[in-house]
Amino acid sequence: MTAAAGARIGVITFPGTLDDRDAARAVRLAGAEAVSLWHGDDDLHSVDAVVVPGGFSYGDYLRAGAISRFAPVMRAVIDAAQGGMPVLGICNGFQILTESHLLPGSMIKNDHLHFVCREQQLLVENTSTAWTNEYAKGEIITVPLKNQDGQFVADQRTLDELEDTGRIVFRYEGVNPNGSRHNIAGITNERGNVVGLMPHPEHAVEAGFGPTAADGSRTGTDGLRFFTSAIASLVAS
Repeated sequence: MTAAAGARIGVITFPGTLDDRDAARAVRLAGAEAVSLWHGDDDLHSVDAVVVPGGFSYGDYLRAGAISRFAPVMRAVIDAAQGGMPVLGICNGFQILTESHLLPGSMIKNDHLHFVCREQQLLVENTSTAWTNEYAKGEIITVPLKNQDGQFVADQRTLDELEDTGRIVFRYEGVNPNGSRHNIAGITNERGNVVGLMPHPEHAVEAGFGPTAADGSRTGTDGLRFFTSAIASLVAS
């Protein structure tokens, strides 16, 4: 990888996916080529990174993300992630990554048992991942949040390990919208190439159209650096 224009980032579509087009647009705005990946295929078409987007794959039957974990494309994603490929799971994508055991913990119903949709502030805690290297540690960003199964849970041993190893990437700032343990909004694997979070950075990539930033401005672009970070990681590799 020698130039951002050469980066190919795949975006998966499952039955019930809602945000694949938004994710693909975010990839293009960041300067990479967005490659559509179909859940029934077992070929990643030579992409350099993968986004598992949000929605309600397979209607969230059984558990959110539980059926998608067995889709042919996820077998390829699991192998690629274990080999170091950057993989980002957003909302339902985060749920799929936990079901696939690429990330620890699980996602359950929000503690108030209602769907939540809001502009959400996040505290950036880990800037060493493939998807967050263009953020500053301690920075507060604002991106949209929309979910009904957004409560991150794990046993105490797992929570302690995430804390001790610096693998909590984002925490909810100001308000915890779903009861997630330790205010966790996003985590990473040990290698730092796989990141999952419940909020939607792909909905905060265009000036004037995204949420109001922490400083009161309506830049709407706090989420774009997820995708430019991935490109920077690929260029550096």
